[in-house]
Amino acid sequence: MNILITGCNGQLGNEMQLLEKVNPQHVYFNTDVAELDITNREAVADFVNSNEIDGIVNCAAYTAVDKAEDNVELCTLLNATAPGYLAEAVAARGGWMVQVSTDYVFDGSNHTPYRETEATSPDSVYGRTKLKGEQNVLKACPKSMIIRTAWLYSRFGNNFVKTMIRLGKERDSLGVVFDQIGTPTNAADLAAVIMTAINKGIVPGVYHFSNEGVISWYDFTKAIHRIAGIETCNVKPLHTDEYPAKANRPAYSVLDKTKIKETFDVEIPYWEESLAKCIKDLTEQEG
Repeated sequence: MNILITGCNGQLGNEMQLLEKVNPQHVYFNTDVAELDITNREAVADFVNSNEIDGIVNCAAYTAVDKAEDNVELCTLLNATAPGYLAEAVAARGGWMVQVSTDYVFDGSNHTPYRETEATSPDSVYGRTKLKGEQNVLKACPKSMIIRTAWLYSRFGNNFVKTMIRLGKERDSLGVVFDQIGTPTNAADLAAVIMTAINKGIVPGVYHFSNEGVISWYDFTKAIHRIAGIETCNVKPLHTDEYPAKANRPAYSVLDKTKIKETFDVEIPYWEESLAKCIKDLTEQEG
């Protein structure tokens, strides 16, 4: 198949590129904004047609959650409108699409893991635009998979894990919220399940994916420091209201992953195992 990967310079896009090397049965077109402006409808259609694209994995998004509150137009264009253009273009060729979405489509008021069938209620510009993107993709492309994920990190780009390692080395103490609960996701694991879906055959619908387990940002930070060997930084628990942010975060965003596990017969690693792998990779990069 000819597969278009958008947002190839991001966390997930970079992980997808690593998997391409061990899945040479497909031809990949890795693009970021320099190669393809996904907000340009004609450019998207031309690219998809001229390269005879069979499937698209959209890893591109506006992910600056707080900045999104002030940049509604740009956030909407990238997260809602552009995915619709991609879906429309590939559907015209009878192709498939994987759209990566987020736990932010929920408001976080649950106390049990969110299933794909539950009502969405985004409480931020980022969440609302990502939900609209899901809707646009499902409407335009019958062969589309929406994969909602959460707390994404990797050895690439800027992310929470890298930031906590850096701050842990720079500071004597650090405050991190303890009353927001979810599950971290190593982008390498998400990329692996996307590649599995491609190779086994796309099964349309909405899916949830994160690593296994449940944890707070505070406990996640403590684990990051322990695994990274940082012993001099005192991590203190904060309430959400002690750490003011422009956008509301879901207080509880644990995702139920039963559907994706059963559909594609995959085992999902525990969050701490995946975190350890990522930190090992980061250490080797630096070393």
